[in-house]
Order: sequence, then structure tokens, then C-alpha cells
Amino acid sequence: MCKTRVLMIHETAQIHPSAVIEDGVKIGANVTVGPFTYIGKDVEIGDGNEIMSHVVIKGPTKIGNDNRIFPYAIVGEECQDKKYNGEPTRLEIGDRNVIRESVQIHRGTIQDKGVTIVGNDNLLCVNAHIAHDVVVGNHTHIGNNSILGGHVTVADHAGVMALSAIHPFCTVGAYSYVGGCSAVVQDVPPYVLAQGNHATPYGLNLVGLQRNGFEKKELHALRRAYKEIYRSGKTMEEVKPVLAEMAQEWPSVGLFLDALNNTERGIIR
Repeated sequence: MCKTRVLMIHETAQIHPSAVIEDGVKIGANVTVGPFTYIGKDVEIGDGNEIMSHVVIKGPTKIGNDNRIFPYAIVGEECQDKKYNGEPTRLEIGDRNVIRESVQIHRGTIQDKGVTIVGNDNLLCVNAHIAHDVVVGNHTHIGNNSILGGHVTVADHAGVMALSAIHPFCTVGAYSYVGGCSAVVQDVPPYVLAQGNHATPYGLNLVGLQRNGFEKKELHALRRAYKEIYRSGKTMEEVKPVLAEMAQEWPSVGLFLDALNNTERGIIR
């Protein structure tokens, strides 16, 4: 008896004849799938996505709307953690992301959240590696050949430049910037410019902050907070109440305080 294929592909989707689409795949409106692309079972793809040639997408994976996925990207493959034993962990990708050539994004592990998450409006450059249980926020830039180790968090508007490696369980804070060829082994606080092996702080990411609409008075407040952390000679416990008081006037300073309170590996020094 012939097995009936169960495909849920919108009538406006354009699928190249050489693409392989497994049973149970959902593909939304106005999606294009290029030649020799493979989409495995348990994959859900939203509207308006452009999936180019030779892409591999495996599930369970859910992809939002209006993403562009370039050739040879591998999305939703099982992770490289030795503890992984075939569990049905997930990958979730939001909207309007650009996933360039040969990017690898792996699903999560049951030892953590069970899911890897990529938010909205991110640029993942050529050959970037997004490991298991990573959380990438919104409006980030992940550079060529950069590595986000397992359980890493990259917060909104952060940048990790080419050939940089982020150690597992580290956080790259919002609006921060990790320069190229850096090795990050502790958390990069929000707003901070970091560089080197091992990465050390070099002040605020002023260019990024200005581009994102931070005005002079707020930048001055963030500078004062940075000096409290890095130049005052105080312990972190002594700095925290100072930051808490500053955050009452400037809520953006509160991200510094959150970073100090929530760090598992400590912050770069």
C-alpha cells in the first residue's frame, strides 16, 4: 500500500523540483525554496522566507517570517554535545533574520532549556556557529567565523565580530561590542567595548550607543556607571548600591546592575 505524503505547503510557495521536503513539513505563504535544499520532518516555516540552494533544515525547528537563509547553511541539526542522545530538542528562529552562507545553528539539549533561540532582525555572517542552548536576542551582528559556545546569551543590539569565540555559559550584554579575534571567557557587561585574548574592557561602545539613539546625558550616566565598575577601586558589592541609586534616574544603568547580579562566570576585567 502506497504511503500518502502529508505536506502542508501554501499554494503561493515556490519549491524547486530538486528540493527534498519530508513528511509533516509546514511551509507558509510566498516562501521560496532553492535547488537541492533539504527540509526534514517537524519543521515549520512561516511566510515570506527565502531559502536558497543547498540549505539543510532539520527539526524540530520553527522559523518565523521574512528570513533569508543563504546556501550551505545548516539549521536545526543535532548538537555537538556528547551528552546529547537523540532527544527531541528544538530550535526557534524569529523574523527578518539574515543567515549567511555555511552558518550552523544547532538545537538545544535537555540538560539546559531544550531549545536554541534566535530572535528577530539578526545578521549571522558567513560560517558563524550558534551552538546548543544559545539565546541570540534581537538586532545583533554575529561576525564571520565567530563561535557562540553552548549556553551562551547574546543580548539585543550586541555585536560579536569576526573570528571571535564566546566561552560556554557566558553572556554578551545588550549594546556591547566584541572586537574581532577575541576570546571571551567571562561575561561582557552591557554597553561595553571588549577586545583581546582574553577579552578585556576598553570603555563604552559609544559608536553603537549613538547609532541606537542614546543621547549625551544618558551617555554621561553610563560613563559614570562604567567608571564605578572599572576604575573606582571598589568591590562589586560596593558598586551595586551606587548603580542602584543611579538607575533610579537612568533606567539604562539598571542593565549594568543586572549584569553584576546575574553573572555566573564573573565579568571581564
